[in-house]
Amino acid sequence: MTKVIGVRFRSAGKIYFFSPGKYEIKKGDHVIVETARGVEYGTVVAAPKEVEDDEVVKPLKTVLRTASTKDDEQEKTNREKEREAFRICLEKIRKHNLEMKLIDAEYTFDNNKILFYFTADGRIDFRELVKDLAAIFKTRIELRQIGVRDETKIIGGYGICGRPLCCHSYLADFVPVSIKMAKEQSLSLNPTKISGVCGRLMCCLKNEEDVYEELNRMMPGIGDFCKAKDGLEGEVSSVNILRQTVKILVDVDDEKEVHEYKLDELETIRKKQKKKNNNNNGKKNSQEDQEIKELEALEKKEKQEGKSKLGEN
Repeated sequence: MTKVIGVRFRSAGKIYFFSPGKYEIKKGDHVIVETARGVEYGTVVAAPKEVEDDEVVKPLKTVLRTASTKDDEQEKTNREKEREAFRICLEKIRKHNLEMKLIDAEYTFDNNKILFYFTADGRIDFRELVKDLAAIFKTRIELRQIGVRDETKIIGGYGICGRPLCCHSYLADFVPVSIKMAKEQSLSLNPTKISGVCGRLMCCLKNEEDVYEELNRMMPGIGDFCKAKDGLEGEVSSVNILRQTVKILVDVDDEKEVHEYKLDELETIRKKQKKKNNNNNGKKNSQEDQEIKELEALEKKEKQEGKSKLGEN
């Protein structure tokens, strides 16, 4: 077993393990640690705990020290310097007429490097820009191209639910999201309704996916034929997944009626047979196909952007 603490370097960033060493550290403390980018100032988000040795990425680095008042002041100063660096970089981008959108500027704690995050449609030749920035700041310059999901994670905002964006407030890593999740939850396949601020499929589709998969496994599908315990049988017209109820279109005295049953009140379920589409169904399916194609295009863009690089240390 190894004793570790969880440290985060930016809001809603990835959590990294470090050894507390000789220090008594608790959740909420600030610490100075050495990372691949150099010496960094981080916040302890997970109190010291024992974990299995195979859960730790070797070599496990030890905390250099707990942050002092001087370290806190330097971190605050760095945040102010980042705003100035952002302004200067914007001016240089305009000077070189580069087709790129600057998103954020970040100083490492020891001021050994400045990272500039940007988005662009394609590859950008920013060699002259880097030369200008290095001449001004007299330190190492790194420009990192990121995707639209990373851009939204940095800038933040509010989702259609009215709450702060998950990626900006607590989501450390982006999870794979697919059209199948929207189908499982009986959501509209209209891209404008299930896409987030970033224009990609909403991350929250993943939150309840496991529950919906389990509930859907037991439910009949629309168009299936069911027989209830009261002897009535008919075609399923709608289902309520969360309430586990089914509405069936039944024949009563030569009239069509809709009866609602709980799932445990159904005796037999027979899957519907596929039928050839008529013209009206063809138009409806054509519209659905178009929406699915748009959603698949969103998924393809996410794969092309690749795994997020934000928060790497």
